[in-house]
Amino acid sequence: MDVQKLAARLKLHDERAFEEIIQRYTPLVSTIIYNIAGGRLQRQDVEEVVTDVFVTLWRNTDTLEPEKLHGYICCIAKSRAKDRLRKEKPIELVDISTVEEADDTVIALDCENKELCQDLKQEIRKIKEPDKEILIRYYYYYQSVSKIAAALQMNVETVKSKLQRTRQKLRTALINRGYEA
Repeated sequence: MDVQKLAARLKLHDERAFEEIIQRYTPLVSTIIYNIAGGRLQRQDVEEVVTDVFVTLWRNTDTLEPEKLHGYICCIAKSRAKDRLRKEKPIELVDISTVEEADDTVIALDCENKELCQDLKQEIRKIKEPDKEILIRYYYYYQSVSKIAAALQMNVETVKSKLQRTRQKLRTALINRGYEA
């Protein structure tokens, strides 16, 4: 069945449609959570987060726009995974040599346009240290600004400033490549 029709049925609280959506989207939701967690959650924790994603979807069917089901589910999965990681003991050390792997996996999930993904990865590779490490710790390892500041022995405001400037550089670089703001 077409996903939009399935989402429209879900909006009417059709339990069979909900079951089919769970069946279709569980592999995707699990992958998103595994990739965001980066091995920091045990299997049962990931399964619990997957369940939370679908419970959230069911509770919010009234606000669902059927044509945006896929993106909505992905956003819920990312949000719930990040929430769960915040409750877990954070990883203090980040092996920055894994950046290439991290950006290939995580950016691919966040980006439907393959060309944009490649361009974004190229621009991230151009960023100099410590700005690159701050960006990766914040967006790929979901560390808080205060944790990053402590790990890199920097002031919190310095980290915020560097993060803001790096985002602006990426934005400008992508605009220069022809992407809209």
